[in-house]
Amino acid sequence: MNLKEKTRALFAEIFGYPATHTIQAPGRVNLIGEHTDYNDGFVLPCAIDYQTVISCAPRDDRTVRVIAADYDNQVDEFSLDAPIVTHDSQQWSNYVRGVVKHLQQRNNAFGGVDMVISGNVPQGAGLSSSASLEVAVGTVFQQLYHLPLDGAQIALNGQEAENQFVGCNCGIMDQLISALGKKDHALLIDCRTLGAKAVSMPKGVAVVIINSNFKRTLVGSEYNTRREQCETGARFFQQPALRDVSLEAFNAVASELDPVVAKRVRHVLSENARTVEAASALEKGDLQRMGQLMAESHASMRDDFEITVPQIDTLVDIVKATIGDRGGVRMTGGGFGGCVVALIPEDLVPAVQQAVAQQYEAKTGIKETFYVCKPSQGAGQC
Repeated sequence: MNLKEKTRALFAEIFGYPATHTIQAPGRVNLIGEHTDYNDGFVLPCAIDYQTVISCAPRDDRTVRVIAADYDNQVDEFSLDAPIVTHDSQQWSNYVRGVVKHLQQRNNAFGGVDMVISGNVPQGAGLSSSASLEVAVGTVFQQLYHLPLDGAQIALNGQEAENQFVGCNCGIMDQLISALGKKDHALLIDCRTLGAKAVSMPKGVAVVIINSNFKRTLVGSEYNTRREQCETGARFFQQPALRDVSLEAFNAVASELDPVVAKRVRHVLSENARTVEAASALEKGDLQRMGQLMAESHASMRDDFEITVPQIDTLVDIVKATIGDRGGVRMTGGGFGGCVVALIPEDLVPAVQQAVAQQYEAKTGIKETFYVCKPSQGAGQC
């Protein structure tokens, strides 16, 4: 039984009538462009075929009833006529409540909804299960009540909910790719304008995500430190963001900067250039060049931004040794653990999976999790 069938069956069983709509919103992986988003730069993510699915129907009153199928059918119920506040014990409820509250604050008119939610985006793996949920809930209200919202507005609403209601700082990339993703494409997103260009993915290429399962500890504090260092760099150049600094301008005065700040700036500037070039390489089907750019990105994250860990570097080395120049691999996400992403010909997937299974745990004492994904469609009815 797939997620659509599961949620529709549960909806009928619990609510006693059939759902009118089923909505999905996907998770995502970022192919290249790391720590560039908050510097007004470029990112190149794709939506993946793991998603949050919601079967739903409008109500004729002002009540929202939600069933979380993946949490033992826990229930949340709240009124649209009372102030929406955080739920004390069910963290998942706050993503739903936050999205609804922020839709209200944007002066959208809508009534009550019944919904059943289920998903298969791995949680805690950096594949944006929370953004997928936020975009799915926003799309439910947009579809049921014909709200005048486009994908970018649904994404922004989800980001606001996560930042202000849930209380977790995040950029806009995760929600935007979940809302706007295109089947068989990546999206080159300009994080300043939120403009997005669809980039076709070469045929016969798999998107492989490998979770190191190394437990991240430093990610919050170190993330904030990196952000401050980037802001220091932008101030040095008297620019609003590092997006506005050229590599030539940086190289001319790099020795005058604090050495650590200089390394951070060099990563962001070079990563922005790599990300724009990577979009062009993918369009041309040049997997060899894409692989070189991904290798440069990983080295820059390791040496200049200093956000990788030995377990991640080990995973990257194992994959790279297996694929040679027939694709690319790099760490993806905030750093200090998490996942690597690889773009490889489909015929190489079994060899990569075998090499990782044989070597990674032997070298690190940790068992990886291996996902083979397809670039998928963004949020909508399913």
